[in-house]
Amino acid sequence: MSTLAEKIPKAVDLWFAGEMLYVRLEDSREVGVPLDWFPKLKNATEHERKQWRLIGKGVGIHWEDIDEDISVRKLIFG
Repeated sequence: MSTLAEKIPKAVDLWFAGEMLYVRLEDSREVGVPLDWFPKLKNATEHERKQWRLIGKGVGIHWEDIDEDISVRKLIFG
């Protein structure tokens, strides 16, 4: 059951390794997902991938150059 009291997961850092995107959460958990889930990121250059910023105080990640937004919640819960 979902409630307003649920804690929304927030990102504090991210990095790429091979064909994976990894996100570190504020509670120190790390989540890794394949770049195949995000074709814009998969096809982006290394420079474009590094040009990210946290949005919504860490509830999302944005890449301006490739017009991509990813919800941290989606990374965790699908």
